[in-house]
Amino acid sequence: MTVGSILPNPGESPEAWTLRRAEQLIAALSGVLSARIVTGRAGEIEEIHVLTTAEVQPKQAVRNVESALMAQLGMRVDHRKISVAQTAEVRAIEVLEQQAVADAASRRKLVFADLKIESPRPRRVEIRVVLRQGEALVEGMEEGVDEARSRVQLAARATVKAIEKDLVEAGVVFEGVRVVEAFDRKLVLAGVHGVGGRTSTLLVGTCEVKESLEQAAVLAVLDATNRWYLMQH
Repeated sequence: MTVGSILPNPGESPEAWTLRRAEQLIAALSGVLSARIVTGRAGEIEEIHVLTTAEVQPKQAVRNVESALMAQLGMRVDHRKISVAQTAEVRAIEVLEQQAVADAASRRKLVFADLKIESPRPRRVEIRVVLRQGEALVEGMEEGVDEARSRVQLAARATVKAIEKDLVEAGVVFEGVRVVEAFDRKLVLAGVHGVGGRTSTLLVGTCEVKESLEQAAVLAVLDATNRWYLMQH
């Protein structure tokens, strides 16, 4: 699961931002209606309260929360601190409205569809990134030197090109991409500038390397841009 880029609020501490992102990550899990994290005076997590539908069993919900926090944020939480409550299928109107907004957003946002890597000639590589928005596909392509660091850059740039094809009154400027080690994992960190009107916003996204560095670069760019992208439509 990939979580859209969540930017810190003005004056918000890194700890508060991390907890806010953790709550939004949990709330995005399958079957979860809401989530609230209770912290102690030192900022440590004391309790995590999760409200779910009947489609997910409490034990599975606890495992999902543990796995999501560890995989996305590197946060290890004792399962005994996670409490799960279930509600009937009849949900509050606020929840239904939130679900409707989420469904509409999911139809508008860009998601990863395909990654094609070819070698048109010796020591050169061509990377094509295909993104999906609903039923439509957009594609970006970059060609360059066939070298490990170059391939990561090319994949990220191709993703930016694909995103730009679906923007009319805004644009995306590629800033850079890095492969970093954090929480005993290899991550790709991507930075782009979202340009709309007279404003330019630095957007940053991350993705753990699982399939390949190139695919992680694509997903990191999407992690950085998807929330901003939705605001442009």
